[in-house]
Order: sequence, then C-alpha cells, then structure tokens
Amino acid sequence: MDRSLLENVVQFLAVAETLSFTQAAKILRVTPTAISKSIRNLERRHGVVLFQRTTRHVTLTEAGVVLFQQLRHTVDDVNVAFHALSHFRDRPSGTLRLTFPHLIMTVLVKPLLVEFREKYPDVILDLSLNEGTVDIVAANYDAGIRLGESIERDMVAVRLTPAIGWSVVGSPAYFARAGRPETPQELTGHEGILYRFVTSGLPHKWEFSHQGREFSVEVPSHLILNDRASVVSLARQGLGLAYVSDLEVREELANGMLESVLREFVTPDAGLFLYFPRRSQTQPKLRAFIDIAAEMTARLEFRERMTLPRLRDPSI
Repeated sequence: MDRSLLENVVQFLAVAETLSFTQAAKILRVTPTAISKSIRNLERRHGVVLFQRTTRHVTLTEAGVVLFQQLRHTVDDVNVAFHALSHFRDRPSGTLRLTFPHLIMTVLVKPLLVEFREKYPDVILDLSLNEGTVDIVAANYDAGIRLGESIERDMVAVRLTPAIGWSVVGSPAYFARAGRPETPQELTGHEGILYRFVTSGLPHKWEFSHQGREFSVEVPSHLILNDRASVVSLARQGLGLAYVSDLEVREELANGMLESVLREFVTPDAGLFLYFPRRSQTQPKLRAFIDIAAEMTARLEFRERMTLPRLRDPSI
C-alpha cells in the first residue's frame, strides 16, 4: 500500500465535515495555517481542487464531494472495526448519537433512556429531537426513531410500536360555541389551528379516509404555527380545532380539557421503528440500546394502544 495516500486525509475529512478551516484546526488542535498547508499538499499531489474558498465560505468542489463520500464510508468501516473491539470490554462505552421526534420523548424515549443510563453509565447519550426525516448516515447518527414509512429501505429497522392513529380535537368551550363536526367535510365551516413544517414551511395537511378513498380537507385558519406544543395550547384555550395525536393531548383528553372527534375517518399509520445502518449494529453501545428498547416496548402499553401524529413533511 502506498502510505502517501493516507497523508493529509484526516485534515481533508475535518474540513469537509465542518466546511471551515478554523473549525477543523480546533478539532485537530493545530493552526489554520497547518490545515491550509495540508489541503494544498493534497490538492497538489493529486492534481485536483477539492475546496472552493472565499473569505466567508468554504465549499467542496465536485471532485471534493466524490472524495469525501468515498472516504467517509471507508472511515465508517474503520470506526466499526475498532468499535467491534469493545466486545472484549466489560461494558459498552463511547457516545451514542440518536435522533427522534419531540412527541415520543416523554412516553417512549425518556423511560428508555432512564433504564439505559442505569445499566450502561459509561455511554454518553447525544440526543437530537427533530420532526423531519433525517439521513442518519450523512448526519453521523448511530440510530434514529421514526415512523416506518419515513425510513430508508437500506436501513435495519426494529419495530417499537404497533400501527398508530390520531384525530381532531377541540375544547368543550369551542364545541359549545361552534358545534361538533360529524364528517371531515364539515371542517370547512370551522376554525383550525395549523401546524407548519419547519423544514419546508408548508402546512401539515389534514388527511382523512372514507370507504377506501383518501382525501384532505383545507380548514380555514387564522393561526399557523411551527411548534406542536403551541398548537395544543391554543386548542386548549378554545381558539380552534387541532389535528393531533392522543399522545400529544393525553392529559387534556383525560381531564376533559380537550375532546376528540372524527377518529373513525383517520386510517392508522405505520408504527415507530428504531433504525440504523446495517454496519452499525455490531457496536456494543447500539446493540445494548436495541436490546433495552425491544424489552421495554414489549412490556409497555404501547402494544395495546399507541397514537402518534402522522407528520410527514411533503418537501422530504
């Protein structure tokens, strides 16, 4: 093997991942000048320009993108190979990076994390709460939790919940004032509180099904928000109807602050899955998390009843 091929690779990957010579220098604990010299040597050795640099921005060239994609997968394989050595240690360790929706934090993820931390205190949990679809390989996550329909086919998926459903909710005061819609079509005469996807800026469609036909209803609204908790809060105050899950409003439904309608017009959606790249499942820290997730969800009430909103950003 030509050892010169490995020269400056670490510096290249650091700049490619951060798109910043300064940040790459901080990560590698060297000077920005040293980083620049390494990149120039690499470009000179192979006769290609890998980065476009201005005083404000650093971007990869087409050649740089190709090299980064190839090297990233190779480095992933190397990382997995060394992580496999952890099998010879007594306990899983390292940092486990996870991404999942806000809505399942309290009911599913929080108790899972408590149990995991008790059993594996040497593992650092790095968590990202995000409603949108996430490319966990590109974003360098070890695993994610999402609806089954949102998961790429090349991922390994472990089911956590059965199929899930949801409905339209309103406060007793709102229903007393505006009446209760008996069909989705009647929503056009009501006031809705709409959720707007953060990624695309598009509103979340209110989708229904009847006699095998799926359709959406445009509900008049003077309130559009990109925060799910605020949608629920405003509905609780009687300002309109909200298209949400029982999971989001379980306390409000239990104490009567909100009431559910049109549940029979919503088709259950795919359940929640823990998913990860096939090559990652050999990591002891992830293997331990998978095992605990499977054990915990098997004994919780999710198997009997689980509701979560079908939030799919149409731009993704």
